[in-house]
Amino acid sequence: MAVLHITSETFEQEVLKSDKPVLLDFWADWCGPCKMLMPIIEDVAADMPDAKICKINVDEEPDLASKYKIMSIPTLMVVKNGEVVKTEVGVQSKSKIKEMLEA
Repeated sequence: MAVLHITSETFEQEVLKSDKPVLLDFWADWCGPCKMLMPIIEDVAADMPDAKICKINVDEEPDLASKYKIMSIPTLMVVKNGEVVKTEVGVQSKSKIKEMLEA
């Protein structure tokens, strides 16, 4: 499954109402570690069709970043049944991200 780019307009439908676990990657164009994480996120998306992998640009979606109290990027969150169940800050390994989604 391809990585989805989430906006405030699509957030509720794609994330909160999803019947699959959702990985949110809060990132920005200027963030070096975010760019390092990008291929890992794409690999996870290819390996895990039973999860929804999403990116949220904090510069384009400041309301979502504020709502979820994003202080550092990259921040990864797993949302299940509309609730945040796991959060990690910084670059994570592919195995760690998959573990977050499976927990």
